[in-house]
Amino acid sequence: MVSGGAGFIGSHLCDALLERGLAVLALDNFITGSPGNVKHIEASPDFELRQLDVNTGVFLDGDVRYVLHFASPASPPQYGANPIHTLKVGTVGTMNMLGLARAKGATFMLASTSEIYGDPLVHPQPESYWGNVNPIGPRGCYDEAKRCAEAYAMAYHRAHHVDTRIVRIFNTHGPRMQVSDGRAVPNFMAQAIRGEPITVYGDGAQTRSLCYVSDLVRGVLEWLDRGDELPVNLGNPEEVTVLELARTIIRLAGSRSEIVHGDLPEDDPKQRRPDIARAQRLIGWRPEVGLEDGLSRTLEYFRSVESA
Repeated sequence: MVSGGAGFIGSHLCDALLERGLAVLALDNFITGSPGNVKHIEASPDFELRQLDVNTGVFLDGDVRYVLHFASPASPPQYGANPIHTLKVGTVGTMNMLGLARAKGATFMLASTSEIYGDPLVHPQPESYWGNVNPIGPRGCYDEAKRCAEAYAMAYHRAHHVDTRIVRIFNTHGPRMQVSDGRAVPNFMAQAIRGEPITVYGDGAQTRSLCYVSDLVRGVLEWLDRGDELPVNLGNPEEVTVLELARTIIRLAGSRSEIVHGDLPEDDPKQRRPDIARAQRLIGWRPEVGLEDGLSRTLEYFRSVESA
């Protein structure tokens, strides 16, 4: 069972689970997910998409082997528009998913986030770093919900012996991202394709680390199989400034867009780069798709969306 199964990462995860020969039930309330993301697998006898809000509780008949909780708005515009829902899906929704996993004797996986590190004072960020988060800032509804979700997962593991996994997902991109997502890659690509000015917030010196979705999903499944209950970072340790990213996308798109600068959003992290030593040591995982290769694949998808 995959909550958020019609979302960007969730839909790719459904694909990979089906390829493993598993029957998959995807749950989504479609606040940020879309049935179109799983239209290509809707005819599969092993796949079902069910509209459901996990905050209201989940009760399923039959056996469940895995409960993967990937439901949540994930970009600042998305959770900024839905702050209370975002808080609830990270807290109440996580508790409901853990309750289901406990009842079914299933393995539970939480999609956590690099945002639990906030605007980090340690670089790169290892799992042992507790973070620098503003709980009352505009990102607090997402950051603190995910931090609480991790606490719930560990509490159920310790108190009820639920088999749990926590993956801290760093910036990921690829097909099925929303054009209106609001993060750097879709923003820059949509503007470059349209020939519009590309808006870089601040001076662009802030850094991001971008992982292609196929690498991320591979890491998620390997951690599901062989990981332990403690958090693990999944992301690309190759760091790039936001200004470099904008210039690269302009070049790859063959665009004539110019770069303009806007005000830096409140609490925007100055640097973001995962320490993936733990994932490398325990499951032998590291990204395989290079930055420009991945961006080219994502750009091809956005071209198809823009021309549709």
